Amino acid sequence: MNRRQISIDRVKRLVVKVGSNVLTASRGLNLKTLRAIARQIGGLMDRGLDVILVSSGAMASGIKKIGLDRRPDELPRRQAVAAVGQAGLIMEYEKAFERHGRKVAQILLTSEDLTSRKRYLNARNTLNTLLEWKIVPIINENDTVSVEEIKLGDNDNLAAMIALLMDADLLIVLSDIDGLFTQDPRVHSDAELIPVVRAISKSTETAAGRIPGPLGTGGMLSKINAARKVTSAGVPMVVVKGDKPDILTRLLAGEAHGTYFVPRREKLTRRKCWIAFSLKPKGSLSIDAGAATALTSRGKSLLASGIVDVRGEFTVGTPVELQSTSGETIGVGLVNYSAADIRRIRGLKSQHIGQVLGQKPYDEVIHRDNLVITAADALEGA
Repeated sequence: MNRRQISIDRVKRLVVKVGSNVLTASRGLNLKTLRAIARQIGGLMDRGLDVILVSSGAMASGIKKIGLDRRPDELPRRQAVAAVGQAGLIMEYEKAFERHGRKVAQILLTSEDLTSRKRYLNARNTLNTLLEWKIVPIINENDTVSVEEIKLGDNDNLAAMIALLMDADLLIVLSDIDGLFTQDPRVHSDAELIPVVRAISKSTETAAGRIPGPLGTGGMLSKINAARKVTSAGVPMVVVKGDKPDILTRLLAGEAHGTYFVPRREKLTRRKCWIAFSLKPKGSLSIDAGAATALTSRGKSLLASGIVDVRGEFTVGTPVELQSTSGETIGVGLVNYSAADIRRIRGLKSQHIGQVLGQKPYDEVIHRDNLVITAADALEGA
């Protein structure tokens, strides 16, 4: 899908992420913007689209309801504020969507809900059922219980994960600025909008790093990281100013707004999306140039002969990163051997594995069906 193909006829399932800066007024929620978003989503659903909403704003809602002057510094207090605010946030969404004949459902997630294959599939089944019932799923991270080990990071990342989980056709990120600029347009009057990003490079990250997010946990760099996930899986993404009048409707009418991130030509399977972007690698394998070429250019499995180093301790079936000898991340895969066994067989031909380990359950250390290439240069040619 290219930018001209964003239309109501081509997009059947849409994920919309709205950020804290879009939903926050001087004190509490920006109800005018929230209601405008609900109206637009209701209109898109009336025309046959499945729409999933990933929404920030619980903290802003909680601060207002409790009467605090600012966001607390301590984690337990932030979690308590989020708990109070989430109730207020979903109540305002419920009232806003009810005006357009739509019901909403609240879903709160942590990374554990997406890294566990069983819970991942359960979440997808629940969301599919809500969409079949024409109910709007409103998703947020479960800030009340999240600690570092189970945090998803930010809602840009969560929105990317939901887009992949639900096989979306498009992710729209509603921000407080109109896309990716060469520098922060709120500070520099000569900043220029970058309308299309075909490949996420170091210069893209540098430009994004100059544009922080004053209220949310993300900023533009977190949106770039989200774009890297979805575009490498074949899903396009748009970052656009969220309070532009009828911006969702206008985007789906084919108008060009914000920054469009071009996807790879072929979509990853749902299972490979889960392997690449939902699981947290527990170690890494350094592979030689020949193995890297075989994986990225010829779609081969990873054999022991191409492995030069093993980092970390992990068991069979664990996700690990694959890296070049220079440290560049090439991909992610599920291993058929433990870290201890891979250290013993690295560099060996497959026919010699049994002699060293006493058995050879697999020829491959990582089978290509359990391997996802994420390196940008490989994806460009995919």
